Amino acid sequence: MQGYGIKELNDHKGDEGKRPRCPKIISLVPSITELLYHLDIQNQIVGVTKFCIHPKSFTKSIPKIGGTKNFKFDVIDKLKPDLIIGNKEENYKEGIEHLQNKYSVLLTDIKTIPEAIQMISDIGAITNRNDQAENIIDQINQGLLNLQKKEAKKVLYLIWNNPYMAAGGDTYISHVMETLGWENALKNVPRYPTLTPKKIAALKPDLILLSSEPFPFKEKHKKELEAVIPTSKIHLVDGEMFSWYGSRIIQALSYFNKLQF
Repeated sequence: MQGYGIKELNDHKGDEGKRPRCPKIISLVPSITELLYHLDIQNQIVGVTKFCIHPKSFTKSIPKIGGTKNFKFDVIDKLKPDLIIGNKEENYKEGIEHLQNKYSVLLTDIKTIPEAIQMISDIGAITNRNDQAENIIDQINQGLLNLQKKEAKKVLYLIWNNPYMAAGGDTYISHVMETLGWENALKNVPRYPTLTPKKIAALKPDLILLSSEPFPFKEKHKKELEAVIPTSKIHLVDGEMFSWYGSRIIQALSYFNKLQF
């Protein structure tokens, strides 16, 4: 299946040469696990990663198949999924390729909000939840219409500490910043480069955002950075709002409107 950022669905052929109707699904991506829940297919989700934490009341009772980059293949085999949903960036190539030899794998590759919207539509179609998917998409589109753009600023988004790592220009996070009206200080740099305080200062960002994930930046880290880069405004932000590309976008757009910087 093709779409914005959707890689070809690897059909594992059964005895009849057809892909099953996928009543049993494993999600390898936290934001997609949350999306599947909101698509109202909770009973079909048989396995998730240990990082799939939302909604907690639901995910805590689902079998864990390891992390996003270290799958427990024996657990997956016991669950006998009809469909596994992963992501090119969040999962690891070797693990995905191993799974593709045995199962139908939908590998997503999301770098923009439009690609995320298309992914929601595609998964809605695959799971026979078109109406639910369209409802989520309608809410996202309404949120985009109501989005309050920010004052134009050069912004650096840090995702890791010791060493510092930041979101480059070919990432979903970067597109979110652009959607808000900001310029990514690393718009011409791919993926997630490592930076020293000296390099950060040389970028002269107006604003530095410290994400809550994957590294949980705290107030002490903000103060440490303020001491070496006093020319930039520094704020802690909810990383899920900037990086989760499923149904969480609805909540994220409301969150962005409340940001005061």
